[in-house]
Amino acid sequence: MKAVYFHQPGPPETLVYGELPDPGPPTGARLRIKVRAVALNPIDTYLRSGAVKMDLPHPFIPGCDFAGVVEAVGPEVTLFEPGQRVWGSNQGLLGRQGTFAEYILVDECWAYPIPDNVSDEAAAAIALVGITAHLGLFRHAQLQRGETLFVNGASGGVGSTVVQMGKLAGARVIAAVGSPQKAEAILKLGADYAIVYRDVEPQLALRKITPGGVNVWWETTREPDFDRIIAALASRGRVIIMAGRDARPPFPVGPFYVKGASIHGFVMFSAHPDEQREAAEDINAWLASGKLKPRIDRVLPLAEAATAHRLQEENTIGKSGVLAGKIVLKP
Repeated sequence: MKAVYFHQPGPPETLVYGELPDPGPPTGARLRIKVRAVALNPIDTYLRSGAVKMDLPHPFIPGCDFAGVVEAVGPEVTLFEPGQRVWGSNQGLLGRQGTFAEYILVDECWAYPIPDNVSDEAAAAIALVGITAHLGLFRHAQLQRGETLFVNGASGGVGSTVVQMGKLAGARVIAAVGSPQKAEAILKLGADYAIVYRDVEPQLALRKITPGGVNVWWETTREPDFDRIIAALASRGRVIIMAGRDARPPFPVGPFYVKGASIHGFVMFSAHPDEQREAAEDINAWLASGKLKPRIDRVLPLAEAATAHRLQEENTIGKSGVLAGKIVLKP
């Protein structure tokens, strides 16, 4: 089968697009899936570059997210049948091979049905970012109707999904983005306010929009400024952190505890399968009704995975702002 893989961590050029052995028939509670679309995430690039250390199969196929069709099921499978379209994430890490291939084997606990009116590209694009946004907003921050949510870096895959889910939950949503074009796009996704942080200091804008502070601050950047964040929080405000593994920023202890604030850091792939399935059920309902729309920047052939990895690194590490949503690849 055709697949993208590497033998040793390195730059994007380390990735090979070529032939690998077919994964074979499914055993136990596993599904054999013919892949129709995959999506790229920053964690994929960190594993490929060696920035995040994990024990990986050799050679290693990267990729967390997938959408495809079940070709065969193992004898212990209870949720799916051959012919069903499925999506999921949580592959390509923790010893599991990834999804950048024509065929994959996936434990059924990490797969979810694709609604009939949802495309493969949309299902793949929403996978990791959708589950991440749902877990952060509802399990960790416990966002409530009528609260104010601020999303710093709202035009990316996670940020744009957080904006939409926040509105679906009945929150007032303020988004910070890097350009007027991104501001226009994020307002169309439902944000009540869009702050272009290259033109206006977000903290000054927030004081005018919400003098009492924000209830939930969602931080997508790798180097959070906690002085700014804590100053902008309302009493008992919550902060969600989901990036910046190497960050060691100063922290304003006094203002933090005086406000009774809390910080929640998490990674979606450490969440229990039941927690992720609960998120997926809401995501499917919103996708099917058209209330949730994954933001896709571009769709590329799987053979161009190295180009996709380079663009993703430029966007996340180089802070180029070259992407406004997900990169989806198709075998």
